[in-house]
Amino acid sequence: MKKNRHIIPLSLILALAFFLPAALSAQAQPASNEAELLAALHSISSHTLYDYVRELVSEKYGGRLTGTPEYNACANWVAALLKNWGVHPAGDGGSYLQAFPNPYTLVFPGCEAYLHLSVKGAEIKKYYRYEDEFIPGGTSGNGEATAEVVYIGYGVTAPELNYDDYGGIDVKGKILLMEPEVPVSSGDNPELFKKWRPYSFHQYKLENAVGHGAKGMLYNYGPIGNPNNSFREGFIYSHVGDAVVADIFAGTGRDHKATVERTWKTMKPQSFATGKIFTLKNNTEHHPEGVGNNVIGLIKGVDPALKAELIILGGHLDHLGRMWELMPGANDNATAVAVMLGVAEAMSKCQVKPGRSVMFLFFGAEEQAVAGSDFYINHPAFPLEKTAVFINMEGPGIGDKIGVMAGKNFPDFYAFLEKANSRYIHRVIEASSFANLARPRQDTARFLWKGVPSVTVGASETVPVQRLPSYHNTRDTLDPITPEIMEDIAQLLFAAIMDMSDERSLDFRK
Repeated sequence: MKKNRHIIPLSLILALAFFLPAALSAQAQPASNEAELLAALHSISSHTLYDYVRELVSEKYGGRLTGTPEYNACANWVAALLKNWGVHPAGDGGSYLQAFPNPYTLVFPGCEAYLHLSVKGAEIKKYYRYEDEFIPGGTSGNGEATAEVVYIGYGVTAPELNYDDYGGIDVKGKILLMEPEVPVSSGDNPELFKKWRPYSFHQYKLENAVGHGAKGMLYNYGPIGNPNNSFREGFIYSHVGDAVVADIFAGTGRDHKATVERTWKTMKPQSFATGKIFTLKNNTEHHPEGVGNNVIGLIKGVDPALKAELIILGGHLDHLGRMWELMPGANDNATAVAVMLGVAEAMSKCQVKPGRSVMFLFFGAEEQAVAGSDFYINHPAFPLEKTAVFINMEGPGIGDKIGVMAGKNFPDFYAFLEKANSRYIHRVIEASSFANLARPRQDTARFLWKGVPSVTVGASETVPVQRLPSYHNTRDTLDPITPEIMEDIAQLLFAAIMDMSDERSLDFRK
């Protein structure tokens, strides 16, 4: 962090001291600026940040599914805080909100998943447990489907790759058991993966299933909640895990793990009719009229030569809503929102203002195909070519060390974080590389594809605590949140951003 943007050379002060005694008062300015910056940095409190997270996960915001009235209420709460602190609006029509089309689907109680079994000539139903064994698809159609299950591998039809999971097998009117992703690794063979990448999207897999006449899908994905998919009226699907997959494969003469490995090794489909009958019942309501909102606030730069350039601090405000129980989304991503609010308040109240402009960008619909950031980069409130860096946050609320994804991609940027950490925070901080080849899973991906230097900051545990998985389910609550790491990340980003804002030349694109 620079002590002062307007430092008067000591030699000049000494030369003029005899004639201009008043000039000596300029020597006090660096200390004054430093004191003000430190006071602002230390005003960021873990208690306040934790209270923000508590507010965000409350029932009244309903899990913050973008497009819903509950999400909009949450967006307005964030906007009200920014307004109260004097952060300038940078959304539509002088507001803090940037609206974009965003259909959404509500999931209600009454969803079921069960296997039909024949025991001594009688049929019994094996019901699967909500959350641990199945979670309704976040864009599932409403209704019930009972049919034979066909294992359809990755659900890919790719003639140019000489691969078709549907080749020679009838799936019309059937329920498909399908794998996520594709049978190629982006790390092992990036060039080959690029050819397969379009087939890794959830939307493609669902649309291809519908196109082949299937009536439902068991998606071997977690099971986790996920509203990122297409909606097709009458197409019923749920996410399932190991218990359901094992029961589908049982007695077929095939082993699931071996089948997947064979697909990868031979690059040949392993689809087959299982003979198992399954029922999916989902109680949903689709809203094609949904409208989402990004929340955008701006602290205008004060340096005439630099204020046209922008530093963005961002993170997604949304989560999964209710599926059918509340998905709180405490660490994903309420903690990031809390950190952003902490930095925004400290910066807005600090007497020392940034030289470059600083934007606080709260995305909607990250969980719905990363749609909020996609809309922003195509309708930016500030020219993308003038955006020096986008600092995204994902899960900065659990752990004792700081991770910076794509930090190695942009070492000159990462140096500012290291400097701030060594001076003020003293946490373990680690940078990683990010190839950004797979389908977008974070807002960072959208900005990188537009050529904007972008990183994602998060937290992790040096010694992982043994607890039940809490990603995209009801267990992402306040319980494991570490307020101290949120405070340290907020202070780190405040210091680094203020430092960067005054750097005379800031070109991470090189």
